[in-house]
Amino acid sequence: MRILIVEDETSIANFIRDGLAEEGFAVDIADNGKKGLQLALDNLAEYDVILLDWMLPGLNGIEICRSIRRENEIIPIIFLTAKDTVDDAVFGLEAGANDYIRKPFSFEELLARIRVLMRSHQQVSTEFEAGDILMDVERHIVSKEGKPVDLTQKEFALLEYLLRNKGKVCRRTRIIEKIWDIHFEHDSSVIDVYINALRRKLDTPGTPSLITTVRGVGYKIEEAP
Repeated sequence: MRILIVEDETSIANFIRDGLAEEGFAVDIADNGKKGLQLALDNLAEYDVILLDWMLPGLNGIEICRSIRRENEIIPIIFLTAKDTVDDAVFGLEAGANDYIRKPFSFEELLARIRVLMRSHQQVSTEFEAGDILMDVERHIVSKEGKPVDLTQKEFALLEYLLRNKGKVCRRTRIIEKIWDIHFEHDSSVIDVYINALRRKLDTPGTPSLITTVRGVGYKIEEAP
């Protein structure tokens, strides 16, 4: 969903951002400790995982981690660091991190660790159903009446968010906060474009739309009667 990267090495931050964007995540980046802590504290309810470098200008990762933990005890935090001793790993975990990955690392390993933490944190299913639509988040598959539906990454992320909140109204501002990053221009009309694209791909002509518009508020997918 939405991830914060606090990393002062531009090449590493961009490498992670590009990989996560391809997997459908919205990604924010902070290149120093003070900015990272401010972003984290301002958006704790929005981030699903925080990736935190240890050695940072301004504030180091340990200080940031401890500050976050004073405000929020459950948001998953993964340390990214060149420090490689057992004592370093223990110190980072005792500061409040959930996991620890040594540089250099493969993106596949990082992605797997992120997904494990998200499953543990959210404690929700990764499979969803609404009418004749099935979604398997782990396998990144959506099907309609058993036939695969080809969705873009943003379409997939938007549908996942609506399905995770099935029966609830998803406000437009919340959708933007969860699916797009902080650099997105807050023109909420872009949501309509993606909703219409999903409807074209998922709805059956002559039947009610899977996604209901709540005028002036947002959208929702109804619970089965």
